[in-house]
Amino acid sequence: MDNELYLKETTQVLTPFLAIEEATRCLLCHDAPCSKACPAGTNPAKFIRSLRFRNPKGAVETIRTNNILGGICARVCPYDKYCESACSRCGIDKPIKIGALQRYLTDYEERINLKVLDKVEATKEKIAIIGSGPSGITAAAELALKGYKVTVFEKKDILGGWLSYGIPPERLPQQIVQNEINYIKELGVDFKTNCTIGKDVKIDTLRSHGFKAFLLSCGNQNGKTIDVKGSHLHGVVNGVDFLSDAKTKNGNIIIGNHVVIIGGGDVAMDCASTAKLLGSKDVKIVYRRTIEKMPSTVGERQHVQSLNIPIFTGFKPSEIIGENSKVVSFKAEGMFDASALELVADMVIFAVGQESEDIKTIVDVKVNKKGIVATENCRTDVEDTFAAGDIICGDKTVVQAVASGKLVAHEIEKYLTSKKGSMGAISLSSTKEA
Repeated sequence: MDNELYLKETTQVLTPFLAIEEATRCLLCHDAPCSKACPAGTNPAKFIRSLRFRNPKGAVETIRTNNILGGICARVCPYDKYCESACSRCGIDKPIKIGALQRYLTDYEERINLKVLDKVEATKEKIAIIGSGPSGITAAAELALKGYKVTVFEKKDILGGWLSYGIPPERLPQQIVQNEINYIKELGVDFKTNCTIGKDVKIDTLRSHGFKAFLLSCGNQNGKTIDVKGSHLHGVVNGVDFLSDAKTKNGNIIIGNHVVIIGGGDVAMDCASTAKLLGSKDVKIVYRRTIEKMPSTVGERQHVQSLNIPIFTGFKPSEIIGENSKVVSFKAEGMFDASALELVADMVIFAVGQESEDIKTIVDVKVNKKGIVATENCRTDVEDTFAAGDIICGDKTVVQAVASGKLVAHEIEKYLTSKKGSMGAISLSSTKEA
């Protein structure tokens, strides 16, 4: 099987000339609405200004200081929802290509081996981070830069969470993920793979080893399923497993000739493009609501449509037909009328949302009915335990996970500082009494 199309990035990087030309379109707004619209606080107004005035190193410094996963976000952030939609040029012609400029700059950083962040001596408390997805590794970097001794525990053998197991290489090459993680390692963060907290190591054991704070950043990596007749048939898989299998095996997996994807989010779009690029002759998407209600980004939908993948809206699954225990067709019924749909299928992929594993196997924190961890400013009801990322806000974007990681790092530092202050007050009081 030729996997070249699957492994090759779809979007090409800007040339230096085009990057400078694009940066000169910036209006240098005093109020910088693009920067205000960035969840992670990457500050595009500042890095675009630096690039415009021929200071790419200064631009890189702005990106990397504000967003440790700047190279990843440059590829997977839905800019059309955030900074680019807020760009003042929208009222004139078209927004600045902020995502493309960020990618150009982070690629430039990698090309010249530029390092703008230096390791800080770890003299403060030990912190355990459970899960190596974007929120966890962002928090790890932020805390390491403040002088904390940070260890990230990952139950799988590859670091990165959804970055490594979910997002196809056409959007996010694994080498980019590895580069960002290596950067964080160089800041002094320790990583332990193939270690399941709650099973291989207990939280209480880590406490006894001197860890003073814990961050739950396990993400939502379990695919949800729908109770549909025929869902047990060979050829029915969930989107999370499908994308993980494809990426970790560099696309060397068996693909059906007639693939039906159920769902309307970015995971569904990624499943569709992956199946098509890996050689499936016929790929179709079925979604229960209208196209305006689809949670996927406009860019993702345009990409799958450019691959000649049709999207059927207003249909919900009714039955998967099989012969000899294998899928042969898929049936759906209209959501808004008496319409019916039947498609030839030898593979059906459910991409209808994700959920986390039982977090209580790690620590007994309060969760809601959907398994979302209850927090206030990332603090759980267990004093030394915090949570960030998808397990507190559901299936969100990488840039929102980065924002969550930065926030929780701040809250952990506040907590540890307050604990140290209270201990100092107790010691002082004891001295006076003596």
